[in-house]
Amino acid sequence: MSHYARPLNRQDYKTLTLAALGGALEFYDFIIFVFFAAVIGELFFPADIPEWLRQVQTFGIFAAGYLARPLGGIVMAHFGDIVGRKKMFTLSILMMALPTLAMGLLPTYASAGLAAPLLLLLMRILQGAAIGGEVPGAWVFVAEHVPARRIGIACGTLTAGLTVGILLGSVVATLINTSMTTQTIHDGGWRIPFLLGGAFGLVAMYLRRWLQETPIFLEMQQRKTLAQELPVKAVVVRHRRAVVVSMLLTWLLSAGIVVVILMSPVWLQKHYGFAPALTLQANSLATVMLCFGCLLAGLAADKWGASRTFIFGSLLLGISSWIFYHFAGLSAQHLFVLYGLVGLCVGVVGAVPYVMVRAFPPAVRFSGISFSYNVSYAIFGGLTPVVVTLLMSVSPLAPAWYVLALSLLGLLLGMALRQDAQEEGNYEQASRIDTHS
Repeated sequence: MSHYARPLNRQDYKTLTLAALGGALEFYDFIIFVFFAAVIGELFFPADIPEWLRQVQTFGIFAAGYLARPLGGIVMAHFGDIVGRKKMFTLSILMMALPTLAMGLLPTYASAGLAAPLLLLLMRILQGAAIGGEVPGAWVFVAEHVPARRIGIACGTLTAGLTVGILLGSVVATLINTSMTTQTIHDGGWRIPFLLGGAFGLVAMYLRRWLQETPIFLEMQQRKTLAQELPVKAVVVRHRRAVVVSMLLTWLLSAGIVVVILMSPVWLQKHYGFAPALTLQANSLATVMLCFGCLLAGLAADKWGASRTFIFGSLLLGISSWIFYHFAGLSAQHLFVLYGLVGLCVGVVGAVPYVMVRAFPPAVRFSGISFSYNVSYAIFGGLTPVVVTLLMSVSPLAPAWYVLALSLLGLLLGMALRQDAQEEGNYEQASRIDTHS
């Protein structure tokens, strides 16, 4: 049986497990800040400034991590295409673990003055640069290890692992807030999740030592077919269609995660009057279902191709989100069932990396995905909450309309990917390193 069609072996499962574990811990490190934004705002800024200004400054520091993603991702991808996937894959988790650990040890405004928020900002920028390299690097790494016919489930598994990191952050925040008093958290309890995250990250980095460089990169190195010019230049000049498709897919991915998973709990509290604890419990269920959805989307992409997966997946996302936003307020039971269902359907984003890794030839694959994903996420991931919030002044059901519009985009992208048979053949050829990028 050829490498292209063989089943996953023990080494593949080891690679997937270590990559997903590292990705989960790295996403935990990146997201934990938002769960403790209120106490961080109180401790790292002067006590006499208005509350609204404190919140703006705190979330400005949080947003700095997103703004740093494109630059960090493009630089790390450049070296990933030139010196190797594994080295950058290991570096990204170190660049996340050390700043997270440092954030748990930083002096507050009371003891360090203006240096405290500036150091916090610096650590957040380093975190953003790290996550910009981690996500595209992880997708490329696992895709180049597994057989071409198993790329969907490999990337879906990895995306599910990243989602587990968000869930882990939520669980740790909940445990700390329920086991400690507000004063105890203020006095130092807030440091615990950052110290844990830093320690977890260092353990994950140690475990990644057992990973092997991808066979595709090693063969390119041996045959001297690595990129001969600046990889990102080759991407922008020669692979514009792939960049556009990848950026639009990232918009779909960011909308699903940001609107349905991250923004919905507060919307449900304001629109339907649910208690915060209840919406967070339902949100945890939706996040777990999202993990399963990513796996199902990956399996579907392997079996039926990207076109059918996005056509049917986007239809299901549009229908389920519309029902969720209109009927979740009927009862707590409706809330849990409908939020779990729409969480499962958001899992269609698990097939996004399947398309991306096929869209770029191996010599510039890391740079192509990193450029498209990080620039698009910085724009749409950052602007989506603002746009949806502004639209809610026109209609309280603006989130439903926004997700419906993006589901239509996913449907159109699915139709644009109809040449799956040709795509399969192209990728099989690319997997054998017959590329001239």
